[in-house]
Amino acid sequence: MAKGKRAEGKKPGGTPATVALDKAGVAFHVHTYEHDPHSDLSFGLEAATALGKNPAQVFKTLLVSADGALAVGIVPVTGQLDLKAMAQALGAKRAEMADPAVAQRSTGYVLGGISPFGQRQRLRTVIDASAGGFETILVSGGRRGMDIEVAPADLVRVLDAVGAQIARG
Repeated sequence: MAKGKRAEGKKPGGTPATVALDKAGVAFHVHTYEHDPHSDLSFGLEAATALGKNPAQVFKTLLVSADGALAVGIVPVTGQLDLKAMAQALGAKRAEMADPAVAQRSTGYVLGGISPFGQRQRLRTVIDASAGGFETILVSGGRRGMDIEVAPADLVRVLDAVGAQIARG
């Protein structure tokens, strides 16, 4: 995968996520698809289906409030975030899903397009350990209908993330 390599077809344009990856010198591949606002699928499962990818390889970015501080959990779209495990990974007593409006304000992205890269402020980040089983994973590229394929090790390095078993289901 070449640094900043874009998917064939129309160029999606930069987002704060792609700008951050370019700046960090990370190899990534942009995948775009036509988002269907009427789809019955979750944003992540819609992406996996539209892109023909293994859903276990497509990850969603979720914001939590852990003991009052925002943090990011990255889990496969095939599962759910285990809030107890997330709290434990952060060394917190309790974690709960962040209010959607707070998540959007904090990251600068819309729901369904929240990327772990290029957020307005750096938040503590935990990625599910299952990511290590893949050479590359896909995460949101910063808008609905755009995913970024990146090596899990690069995600960990750029975001100073920690790996832990935080997904269930």
